[in-house]
Amino acid sequence: MTVDGFVCGPNGELDWMTQGWTDDVKKYVMDLTDTCDTILLGKNMTDGFVTYWESLLDKPEDEGYLFAQKMIGYPKVVFSKTLTESKWNNTIVEKSIEIIDDLKKEDGKDIIVYGGATFVSSLVKANLIDEYYLVINPVAIGNGRRIFGEIDHKFNLSLVDSISFDTGKVLNKYIPN
Repeated sequence: MTVDGFVCGPNGELDWMTQGWTDDVKKYVMDLTDTCDTILLGKNMTDGFVTYWESLLDKPEDEGYLFAQKMIGYPKVVFSKTLTESKWNNTIVEKSIEIIDDLKKEDGKDIIVYGGATFVSSLVKANLIDEYYLVINPVAIGNGRRIFGEIDHKFNLSLVDSISFDTGKVLNKYIPN
């Protein structure tokens, strides 16, 4: 997320997000990912997400290789009103976010959401997110998509943890209250 509250540019641009992925940021993201065993995605983000991580599976020398193995290996649930089946490996399609409460009750590790903005906004609005890990990047882009743009009421969060990285990125962990 940018300091001005955007998770991507108006056309989905994420070029600003790749800056400052130092070893300490990568380790934190890898450790957080290890606490999960299922990934939730919106349809619009899934193709680029899966295609990118699959492309690294043929490059064991790439620093993203181990993370790519997790991203492709973890079961994924894609939410779409138009798709009826998945064209991606290890991925199922669901029509309604109402299934998320059932997913939370299943045995296993935590569930992580990787987006995109419209999908995450629907989860925020439906109060389906238990913990928010917001990485605030030291950049302002002035225009774009927000994950809190769809709520129509005051939405209080309590800060649980905050970590500052050498690059200026700050991770804030919040829980709704």
